[in-house]
Amino acid sequence: MASLPLITHPSADSIIAWRDGEPVTAAQFLADVERLRGLLPAGGHMLNACGDRYRFMVGLCAALLSDKISLLPSTQTPEMIRQMLAYAPDVFCLTDAADCAIALPQVRFPEGGARPEPTAFAVPSISVEQIVAQVFTSGSTGTPIPHRKTWGALVRNVQAEAQLWGLNDGRRHAVIGTVPPQHMYGFESTVLVVMQSGSAMVAARSFYPADIVHALQAVPRPRTLVSTPVHLRALLAAGLDLPAADLVVSATAPLSVGLAVELEAAFDAPLLEIYGSTETGQIAVRHTARTQEWQLFPGVRFRQDGDMTIAHGGHVEQPTEMQDVIELVGEDRFLLHGRRADMLNIAGKRNSLAYLNLQLTAIPGVADGAFFMPDEHDIDGVTRLAAFVVAPGLTAAAVLRALRDRIDPVFLPRPLHFVDALPRNATGKLPREALHALLRSLVAQADESRS
Repeated sequence: MASLPLITHPSADSIIAWRDGEPVTAAQFLADVERLRGLLPAGGHMLNACGDRYRFMVGLCAALLSDKISLLPSTQTPEMIRQMLAYAPDVFCLTDAADCAIALPQVRFPEGGARPEPTAFAVPSISVEQIVAQVFTSGSTGTPIPHRKTWGALVRNVQAEAQLWGLNDGRRHAVIGTVPPQHMYGFESTVLVVMQSGSAMVAARSFYPADIVHALQAVPRPRTLVSTPVHLRALLAAGLDLPAADLVVSATAPLSVGLAVELEAAFDAPLLEIYGSTETGQIAVRHTARTQEWQLFPGVRFRQDGDMTIAHGGHVEQPTEMQDVIELVGEDRFLLHGRRADMLNIAGKRNSLAYLNLQLTAIPGVADGAFFMPDEHDIDGVTRLAAFVVAPGLTAAAVLRALRDRIDPVFLPRPLHFVDALPRNATGKLPREALHALLRSLVAQADESRS
């Protein structure tokens, strides 16, 4: 049976991670994996809740070498944990938090004491058919839907990614991430791509602008920053002196051309956007400052069946229906027009929430913003397109005036809500249920003020 190596670092002293400014070698990493492997219980499923990216990687590999499947749910809410327990009754939680509240049997990542000394450098190989993880999406009934990820498919995916990023140039790239490793994007682009390109991850998650700047300054070049539009926009707005990077990567939401150009100038580095889904993994890339066309990963192709676009080939193990409106412009190139569920039809005119959000956040002075189409029962039985905006120093009239220059008047938000912050999750996304809750809260406050 075919197998592939756990890591591709060529020697024992190859750097695989940076923790608190100190390098961790590939030999020390393998010793840490073996140490943790001996502490794992008998259960066949593990929820890896480690916040430290290096510890997450150690936990992932310890589970992999113990034939345990890592469960990667979209959230770690009590309800999701109950669903995980129903799916896999033998699941346990690996954590590095002193006060982890996850209601599962817990294994603490070992801290303190003498770390094991590296032995002879021998990299394990893993069967290409071994299941590494089950990644979950939310089903229409609310029951999480698992998506199996095998070692062979994951390796093919991230090795293609490493090639497209230019990580295979013989240098030791440092990869800094603002997204958690439990999310599919962070899993692929800050953990697996490091393991399969000989690169080095930065263990700490950099969330705030000052954290990102510090993380970049703390490691040698070449440096790759893996982030999201929300984090990158906040980083520019902070007005900090940005260290040079060699590559910036963005995903989870569309990035405007203007923001991409600004970021390339600020970092003196190219910016690439990644497109994909939980079901398929990443499947396309574009250089946003230069083109709106997406380039499919090697071997991946689209075919269209009516209004549906289906991904197949390459590392995509089974044909998968995409949830976006896609226009093919070549065998391996396409344009993206937003999610099918986000398409709007008002007064006979069509638009997408993604496009409207780009126009809103492109207004000078708008720090963050999002349009939202509620269900009919949310506002007095009438469906009205609403928007939330974080724009200190701007008035509603100023925002609406700027929007009139950018979008058709039928899509102007009614109402426009000013808020201090949007309820984004750890990857910068805005869950629909969170926007529902925010809208209801604002409507209730307005009702109270009138009574």
